[in-house]
Amino acid sequence: MEFSHKSVLLQECIDALAIRPDGIYVDGTAGGAGHSREIARRLTDGGRLIAIDKDPDAVAAAKERLAPYPAARVVQGDFADIDGILGGLGIAAVDGILLDLGVSSHQLDEGSRGFSYNVDAPLDMRMSQSGFSARDLVNGYSVEALTRVLREFGEEKFAFQIAKNIAAHREKAPIGTTFQLVDIVKESIPAAARRSGGHPAKRTFQAIRIAVNGELDHLSQCLDKAFDCLAPGGRFAIITFHSLEDRMVKQKFADMARGCICPPDFPVCVCGHKPTAKLITKKPILPSEEELAENNRSHSAKLRVCEKLPSRADAGAGKGE
Repeated sequence: MEFSHKSVLLQECIDALAIRPDGIYVDGTAGGAGHSREIARRLTDGGRLIAIDKDPDAVAAAKERLAPYPAARVVQGDFADIDGILGGLGIAAVDGILLDLGVSSHQLDEGSRGFSYNVDAPLDMRMSQSGFSARDLVNGYSVEALTRVLREFGEEKFAFQIAKNIAAHREKAPIGTTFQLVDIVKESIPAAARRSGGHPAKRTFQAIRIAVNGELDHLSQCLDKAFDCLAPGGRFAIITFHSLEDRMVKQKFADMARGCICPPDFPVCVCGHKPTAKLITKKPILPSEEELAENNRSHSAKLRVCEKLPSRADAGAGKGE
């Protein structure tokens, strides 16, 4: 099947990265290479693009689509390991990093991947196509652990009832398909709640996918590592698609942009704390009305961008000290 993914906030991302022809850039979630291709097109004069993805299908598609661009290199890996990936390529610092945290159209539409509640398929949801799967989680987690996953990662208010019904069903036979899980979720939620707020299984599938792929843990690791990999003046752009991701990115960027952290009643600053980043977007960039009309999957997208500030050492070096 053709690997498809319509890039969200494409021009906004390119503008946010402020791409230099001789710069070094990382697309940590290459997917269908839509963002990567637009970055690579702008690189000349020794510029480089490192396109990373953990999904073998995405890596194969990205290699094919980026083949005409000598500046691009595709690597199979996890963006949480960005420092090791760049170190292995002999790259000490980069000028921009982009993360698009959305699930690709290919992953949602390809039946065998098990990401979608609209397609009957084996319960899988593994972005890397290896290791622990949604089937393992649904059939192996205790009611307490399932409830926690659904409540924390899906913000599902009927988490306990769904978890309890999952446990009851799997006592008879293992739960193996997406539609089996959808039916369990539907019978666990009151009729009035099923009629509002979109598909009743949306939050459950989101929560299980996040848990199976360790998405929030990997994002947390990447936020620190990626920022450390930026050169002074480098931009970090992240597209999120749900509140948990966006909250994490917003808080991290705000912390990096914060100056003095002394108590407000101190007459003078004694902490010496200096911001390491400046916010390029104080509020997130949202899709335009035109994009929303063309791409339904862009509806919850939010783009946040920060820029790494020079450290004191960088400033001193710039003055010839």
